[in-house]
Amino acid sequence: MNGLPSLAVTGVTGTVGRLTADALADAGVPFRMLARSPERAPHFPNSTVVACTYGDAVVARAALEGVDTLLMVSAAENADRLREHFAFLAAAADAGVAHIVYTSFFGAAPDATFTLARDHYATEQRIRETGIAHTFLRDNLYLDFVEHMIGDDGVIRGPADGGRAAMVARADVARVAAAVLQHPDRHAGATYDLTGPEELTMAEVAEKLSAHLGRAVSFHDETVEEAYESRKKWDAPDWQYDAWVSTYTAIAAGELAGVSGAVERVTGRSPLSLDEYLDTRPR
Repeated sequence: MNGLPSLAVTGVTGTVGRLTADALADAGVPFRMLARSPERAPHFPNSTVVACTYGDAVVARAALEGVDTLLMVSAAENADRLREHFAFLAAAADAGVAHIVYTSFFGAAPDATFTLARDHYATEQRIRETGIAHTFLRDNLYLDFVEHMIGDDGVIRGPADGGRAAMVARADVARVAAAVLQHPDRHAGATYDLTGPEELTMAEVAEKLSAHLGRAVSFHDETVEEAYESRKKWDAPDWQYDAWVSTYTAIAAGELAGVSGAVERVTGRSPLSLDEYLDTRPR
């Protein structure tokens, strides 16, 4: 991998990785893109695409040769995600990667209510164990996702009670990631809670969606039992049902509340609110 850029970005065929790559390209920064499907990767001046799969340590080790700074976007949700993360981190350590920027989750903890936040905590711990310098970007729920919470009947259903979430736009996460990747030494050892500028209940989210979409959207506070039952219309493994339902119970537990100023501190720009996101989102 001699001659390739020493900055590497994963997840470039997904939204956060692609937006981060966009920002780096706009800044004129050379980087390599690590992609499971290289043919789907975008094209930028001063960038190179290298085939890489998280779960294949041999392939990952070769792709990471000569990488100094790495953006590790968490793998797609699946039952084997932790094994994939650990294999990739072992490859990064073997390749001599000096700094990892990892997209984690708000409130990552071994006993987090949101089940997937536990996997993020375990990944953070494994990164610490490698001894590699690191920066953790703990993203709150994505503003980009709220429209997808609406059922066909215009109702958002889940056991969120009156809890609040300080949701963040993926574009703001990517701006932070790009800023950190360009000056990793300034952010070594930091953990950033990435949120929007407000914390909202799901009822308030429904009100804002109604105003922007021009149709009625409401929130129904399900019981946990109702939440599991209503999601059985989708054929999914148990871990997926647990993740779907615990998204809402984590809100009810207050584990996604609390506005952070990290986006503005790192980037110099305030994060998007839900209203601003809905005004500017692609249609």
